Amino acid sequence: MTANSVFLILTVIGDDRPGLVGDVAAVISAHEGNWLEASMSHLAGQFAGIVKVAVPTGRSAALQAALAGVAGLKIICEISAEKATQAERRLSLSLVGHDRIGIVSEVTQTLARHAVNIEKIETHTASAPMSAGTLFYAEVSLAAVASLDVRAL
Repeated sequence: MTANSVFLILTVIGDDRPGLVGDVAAVISAHEGNWLEASMSHLAGQFAGIVKVAVPTGRSAALQAALAGVAGLKIICEISAEKATQAERRLSLSLVGHDRIGIVSEVTQTLARHAVNIEKIETHTASAPMSAGTLFYAEVSLAAVASLDVRAL
């Protein structure tokens, strides 16, 4: 990204269909946008995604207007300034347990109390082997200050 560019963070949701990602990508490239990062999924018949795009400052408004016109999708655009980060500690957390209401709430509140930032979280449920129960799985990428006491967490 150059000094004359901005980052756009796009949130995309709509009925899933073939060609959906291609439609969004075509609009981005037609406005000189550079697709940098994305995380996308099919959830309950819907397509949901988040995309980071670099675009020349003078093309940002036109790109945002064009994205608003992509048929069948709701696209929200936010301008984001990347910030310099202080020395951080990167952590990974893997969770497996019996599924129940409140698991994500309890884990995220504990992380927040320790000033740990969730950078990425992926969750799913699956049938427990040899039982009728359901297991909850989570893979979480975290960032914390270098001085974090992991044992206390």
